[in-house]
Amino acid sequence: MANDVLVSFRGVQKSYDGETLIVKDLNLDIRKGEFLTLLGPSGSGKTTSLMMLAGFETPTAGEILLDGRSLNKLPPHKRDIGMVFQNYALFPHMTVAENLAFPLSVRGMSRTDISERVKRALSMVQLDTFRNRYPGQLSGGQQQRVALARALVFEPQLVLMDEPLGALDKQLREHMQMEIKHLHERLGVTVVYVTHDQGEALTMSDRVAVFHQGEIQQIAPPRELYEAPHNTFVAQFIGENNRLAGTLLSRDGAECVVRLARGEEVRATAVNVGAVGEAVSLSIRPERIRLNGHSEACPNRFSGRIAEFIYLGDHVRIRMEVCGQSDFYVKQPIAELDPALAVGDLVPLGWSVEHVRALDPLLSE
Repeated sequence: MANDVLVSFRGVQKSYDGETLIVKDLNLDIRKGEFLTLLGPSGSGKTTSLMMLAGFETPTAGEILLDGRSLNKLPPHKRDIGMVFQNYALFPHMTVAENLAFPLSVRGMSRTDISERVKRALSMVQLDTFRNRYPGQLSGGQQQRVALARALVFEPQLVLMDEPLGALDKQLREHMQMEIKHLHERLGVTVVYVTHDQGEALTMSDRVAVFHQGEIQQIAPPRELYEAPHNTFVAQFIGENNRLAGTLLSRDGAECVVRLARGEEVRATAVNVGAVGEAVSLSIRPERIRLNGHSEACPNRFSGRIAEFIYLGDHVRIRMEVCGQSDFYVKQPIAELDPALAVGDLVPLGWSVEHVRALDPLLSE
């Protein structure tokens, strides 16, 4: 439904030198009220795309629409967009309340309206008692909440966030992820969020767009992205992944058989494969692998040697040598770990057909 779309990128390209395209041909619709994350490694084009939407960069080609009107010639301050950056960008000489009032006074609001909105925004991020403090008197997490309140105070229809939690420690970061997510659910504002942290993207988003080399590789809800990656780049970039290289032996509808380098045959789900005889990359998540007796019913059954246990509190990663590969990982919850297993043991293991995906070979090693 077109009237559900708030932002539209149409054939957008960006080049800084007239030769290399940082963003290749971006076509993307962002829905009203959704939390969309642009995820990808450094230099993949995600931040450039966000900056073009904010108005700090100009597209080399194509058009960006906000609520049906073109933004191409509209300066940043007229776009009705809130921004939150990693470095907070608060004015150090202004109190918290003055920082929040600034975007409102620039818009020519009355004093009564300003003080009402500032009050509302402060209680939204639970900083009512900090209104007269200066940014320098606040912790990193508090400063980030002020930056968040300032982006929301003029009630924009769209809020852009560029790595906003990058400077915080792990625990505070996880706390802030949930705060931002709940705030989004309460306010119903549209959020476009940029990060290179895949855990953050999976936790917070309605949909995630995975960028690589200036193009979106896949855009989907977090679970679909993790469970059903379209290609090897997405499978490798999102979460942990075991990859086995092989050749397509046969294909029958949604299923195929792949021969590995040492001759083993694997039955897999055919997702993104070429013709019989061509190279294929198999993708299997570590938590989908069954060990010992649990592997008996699996159609794909092999044996592997345990090389190392990596203890992670609630679960254990077991590094194994499987099908000629020395870094094949199996993930097991502590409660399910067989205490008799030891390094050097040769154990049977297996996985089902739906949990191994046959994808394109990874060319850029």
